[in-house]
Amino acid sequence: MAVAVEKLITSDILKPSRYLGNEPLAVNKPWHEAEIRWVLSYPEIYEVGASNLGHIILYNILNAQPRQLCDRTYLPGKDLSAKLRSTNTLLFGVESKRSLIEFDILGFSLSYELGATNILEMLDLAGIPLTWQERLIGNYPLIFAGGQTATSNPEPYSDFFDFIALGDGEELLPEIGLVLEEGKRAGLERRKLLLDLAQIPGVYVPQFYTIAADGLVSPLTTDVPPRIIRRVSAPIPAYSIGLVPYIQTVHDRLTIEVRRGCTRGCRFCQPGMLTRPARDVEPEQVVTAIEKGMNMTGYNEFSLLSLSCSDYLSLPAVGVEIKNHLKHENISLSLPSQRVDRFDENIANILGGLRQSGLTFAPEAGTQRMRDIINKGLTNEELLRGVKTAWEKGWDKIKLYFMIGLPGETDTDVIGITETIKWLRRQCQLPGRRTLNFNLTISNFTPKPHTPFQWHSVSTDEFKRKQELLRQQFRRMKGVKVNFTDVRISAMEDFIGRGDRSLSKVLQRAWELGAGTDSWYESLDKAFTAWEQAISEAGLDWKYRLIENGKWNPFHQESLAEVEDMYLEQTLPWDHINTGVDKKWLQEDLKRSLAEAIVPDCSFDVCSSCGVCGTDFGHNIVIPPPDIPKFVGKFVPNTSKVQRLRVWFGKRGYMTLNSHLDLVRLLERAVRKAKLPVSFSGGFHPHPRISIAMALCLGASSSGEIMDFELTQSMEIDDFKEKLISVLPTDIPIYMVEEISLKAPATSQTLYAAEYILTITTDYEATPVNWHNWIYMVKTTPEIWWEHTTKSGKNKLVNLRDRLLELEVDSTNISQDNYLSNTIQLRYLGSCRNDGTILNPEQLLFMLEKAAGREFQLLHIHRQRLILAV
Repeated sequence: MAVAVEKLITSDILKPSRYLGNEPLAVNKPWHEAEIRWVLSYPEIYEVGASNLGHIILYNILNAQPRQLCDRTYLPGKDLSAKLRSTNTLLFGVESKRSLIEFDILGFSLSYELGATNILEMLDLAGIPLTWQERLIGNYPLIFAGGQTATSNPEPYSDFFDFIALGDGEELLPEIGLVLEEGKRAGLERRKLLLDLAQIPGVYVPQFYTIAADGLVSPLTTDVPPRIIRRVSAPIPAYSIGLVPYIQTVHDRLTIEVRRGCTRGCRFCQPGMLTRPARDVEPEQVVTAIEKGMNMTGYNEFSLLSLSCSDYLSLPAVGVEIKNHLKHENISLSLPSQRVDRFDENIANILGGLRQSGLTFAPEAGTQRMRDIINKGLTNEELLRGVKTAWEKGWDKIKLYFMIGLPGETDTDVIGITETIKWLRRQCQLPGRRTLNFNLTISNFTPKPHTPFQWHSVSTDEFKRKQELLRQQFRRMKGVKVNFTDVRISAMEDFIGRGDRSLSKVLQRAWELGAGTDSWYESLDKAFTAWEQAISEAGLDWKYRLIENGKWNPFHQESLAEVEDMYLEQTLPWDHINTGVDKKWLQEDLKRSLAEAIVPDCSFDVCSSCGVCGTDFGHNIVIPPPDIPKFVGKFVPNTSKVQRLRVWFGKRGYMTLNSHLDLVRLLERAVRKAKLPVSFSGGFHPHPRISIAMALCLGASSSGEIMDFELTQSMEIDDFKEKLISVLPTDIPIYMVEEISLKAPATSQTLYAAEYILTITTDYEATPVNWHNWIYMVKTTPEIWWEHTTKSGKNKLVNLRDRLLELEVDSTNISQDNYLSNTIQLRYLGSCRNDGTILNPEQLLFMLEKAAGREFQLLHIHRQRLILAV
C-alpha cells in the first residue's frame, strides 16, 4: 500500500523534493506488472546519494530488465525521520511511495567504513529487523550490500546483510534478479533462495560461513565456494544518463565514466587494487554518451570520471571534440583529482568553460623518498611542470592532497610537505602576476585491506604530533589554506575497516547510542563518544587501544626493515575474498616499498605479476588515443536580443515543493534541452536571460506566474510555446505566450499587485457570519502595524492595511461543508512591488488574527495572478 506522501512531505520539510521521485529521467514502472521489485539506496542524504554515478548506473540497468522494477530510497533528513516516527510511517521508495518492507530486495551501497550506521538507521525507519538472524521469521525483503567497503572486508557488517555483492554490479545484479525471479515462482523459502544466490560468482552469503580457530572465514557447507570472487564488468557510458534532480546536489552535472580500474600501483590505494584490470571506454562511445546526455538532461556541465582521468589517453581528443561540438552552448568540463604529471596544455584547454573550474592534484607525499615508498610514480620535476602549466594557463589557486602517517615516514618527510609548497610558490612568480595560492587537505593515512600497507599501523598520538608539526610550519605562510582530517575519524575507520565479525555488535550499539545519523563533521563529538562507549561495552577496549597506540600489528616504523614472513602469513579477516590480487604479491610489494623500489604501471609498461590478469578478471584494455582535433575556441556568449516573449505559467502538484532557485535551475536546463535561442547575460558567469516576475514561496501553488525570455533570433509564438511545453513537467503548465517590445520594462519593474486564494482554518467554532465580520473588521481598521526587519538589521514598523487592496470570501472553489467547518477560502489582492512593498499571505493572516483576536492556521496558498501596471 502506498504511503500518503502528500500528508507527509509538506513545505515544512527541508527540501521536500528530495523525496518525491519525480525528477526528469526517473523511471516509474507499474508496480503490479513487476515480478521482482528492487529498491536501491546510497545511504546518505539525497544530495549525496542521487548524484552518485554507481547508484544511477545500477538503477538504470535494473529498470531495463523485463519483469523487474527498481525504486530508490535515501537517508531522510532529521525532520522527516522525526515525522516518520511520530506518525508511525515506514520509510518508502521515492517513486512507488511503497514502504520498503513491501519490496523483494533492498540493496545498499557501502562506500566507506562508517556508513553502516546510516544503513541501520534506514532499516529501523523501514520497520525491518537489523540482522539476518531476526529476519528468518517473517516475510522481509532480502537485504544486501555492495560497494568498495563491502567488497574489501564484509566481515564487520556480516550480521546485517543476507548477502554481499562483491565488485562491479552491472552484470551481477541482473543475474541475482533472474535467480530471485525463479525462486519466487518456485516458492523457495529464504535459506534455499540464499543458497541458490551463493552459486552466483560474486555473491557472498555470510550465514553459510564461520570463523575457524585460526581466524580464517570458511564454509559451513560444501555447497558454497571457500573463496568468493570479485566481479568485473566493463563500463557502459549509456547507463550513466539519468536522474536530473531538481535541487542542487554535490555533483550537479552529467558524469560519464571513461576508464575503470587503475594499475598505477600506489601502495596505499585500495580502489587501485580492487578495480583491476584497467578498462578504457572507446572514445566514440564517450562522445556519443556526452552529446546524448547533455541533450537529455539540460546540464551545463559534464565530468569525465576515472580513478585517474589523465591515464585515459583519449582524454584530450575527447575533450576537444566535445568542446567543439558544444561550442555555442555555455558548457563546462570538470575533472576529478588527476595526475599532475600528465597535466599539459591540451588538458588545460578543455577544462572549464567561460569560467575556469577548480583544479586538484594529489602528490600525496612531500618528499621524493616517500613518493617512491608509496609507489606514487611522481618526480619533483613532473610535479613542478604540471603545477606551473596550470599557473601559466590562468589558475591562481590549486587544491593539493597529502597524507601523513605513511610507512617509513620521518619528520623530515612531514616537513617536506611545507618545503614542497614553498618551492612551488617560488617557481610560480612573475612581476604583475598574483602568486600561486594553495588549498591543502592533509589526511591521516588509514591502512586498507588488499593493499601492500594492510599490515601497517600508526598511533593516534603520532598523528596529532605530526599535525601540530605541520601547523607550526604553515603558521606564517601566506596564500595557503590547510585542512586536517580529524584523527578520531581515522581511528574509527581503521578499527572497523580491518575488523572481523565481532564488530557487528559494536556497529549496532554505536548506532543505538546516536552515531552516524548526522554528518560526521557536524556532530563528531557525539558520534565519537558513541563509538567509544560501544567498544567498551563490547569488551574490545584492548583491541581499540592497540590500534590507537599503533600496535595492532607487530610492525613499528622503526622496525619496518625487519619484517618477518611469519607475521605477513597471519590470517586476515578478508582472506576469503578473492579480489584477484595475490596476497603473496602484496607481501613482496610491501618489502619493495622498504627498499624504495618502484613498480611500473602495467597498463603502459611490463606486467607487475599481481595475479589479476587471466580468465576470471580479464586483462588491461588500453585504447590508443585518436588524433586531437583542432580546438575551435571557447564558448562566447551571444548577448544579442532580437525578440522578447512573455510567458504566463502555473505551478501545481509536486512542483509546488520545489523552491524558486530550483525552478530557475529547471528552466535553464529546459531551454538547453529545447534548443531555444535564449540570449545570455554578459560578465564573468553568463546566464540565459530568463526573468521571473516574483518568487513564489515553497508549498504555494499558482496559476498566475509570469516570466520573460529574451531571444537571439525571432521565433513563431506557437513554435516557442510548443517547444517549451515539451521540456517542462506537466505540473508547470504554460497558459499563454505573447511578444512584447524589447524596450518594455522588465516584469519585476512593472509588477503592481498579486491576487491570492488562501485556505484558512481555526480551532474555534466559526459561522459564515463570523468570517464576514472578521473580514469587515480588517477592511475597516485603518492601521494594522507589522514590525519589519530591514536588510541592514534595523526594525521598522509597516502599516499592512495600506497594502491591502481587496479582501473577500472566495466561495467558488470550496464546498459548503468546508465553509461550515471552520475552514474557508479567502481571496485578497495586495501590493506586490519590486521596491519591497508587498503584502504576503502570512501578513494577511496576521491582520486577520489582529482583527478577530484569535489564532488561524494557513492550510494552503494559491497565487491566482500577478498584476502589472499599465
